[in-house]
Amino acid sequence: MDASSASQADAQIDATAALEYWSSIPPSNDGVLGGYPQVSRVDLQGSTTFLAKLRRKSSRYPPGKLLERTVDTGAGIGRVTGGFLGKIAEKVDIVEPVVQLTDVVTKGDTFAELRSKGRIGEIYNVGLEDWTPTHTYPLIWNQWCLGQLKDAALLEYFQRITKFLQPDGWIVVKENMSTDLEGLDIFDEVDSSVTRTDKKFRALFQEAGLKIVATELQKGLPKELYPVRSYALQPV
Repeated sequence: MDASSASQADAQIDATAALEYWSSIPPSNDGVLGGYPQVSRVDLQGSTTFLAKLRRKSSRYPPGKLLERTVDTGAGIGRVTGGFLGKIAEKVDIVEPVVQLTDVVTKGDTFAELRSKGRIGEIYNVGLEDWTPTHTYPLIWNQWCLGQLKDAALLEYFQRITKFLQPDGWIVVKENMSTDLEGLDIFDEVDSSVTRTDKKFRALFQEAGLKIVATELQKGLPKELYPVRSYALQPV
């Protein structure tokens, strides 16, 4: 995707400003969820149900057996790992550039049991634009983090991680959806991120050589928040 096609919102993303913001927040659900810690439970339940539907249709990864390995990208304090991925996979890798957030996973009492069982895998303290996987996965989970990447970087990211997706596996994207009346992406000055439209995501998926095999809106979130949509993607 060339520079001429990048939106005005896209051009405002500043990776340094974003890193400063995420380094300044409290390492808690309240901090990483922007003052809405109560959405965590309904979000995790929605993700669990979404994956269960995918697995019921899969002959390679059917329900009832732990996935061998998965990865939580933009993982923050490991909220998704602790509440969801750690329950469906033998090992979960973590990608998160802010060390004070991953310290919750590597040192905190909340994750002591998962650590003792060997369920926490590699910790990659890098941004997604600098992460190259060292394992292959049946599931690559990306949630509330892709808005930190400009369109061109996100396209390159999708193309890079697709090479590390196991046969019949899924790249899942779960992100806020823009509600702009003119159908534009929305820039957030607080964390220097972009909230994309459904149309923009679909265009990026297509350009990256990915097809949508399932998608649905998250139910039960406060009405004042952006809608949240999950996409399950596979190579075309």
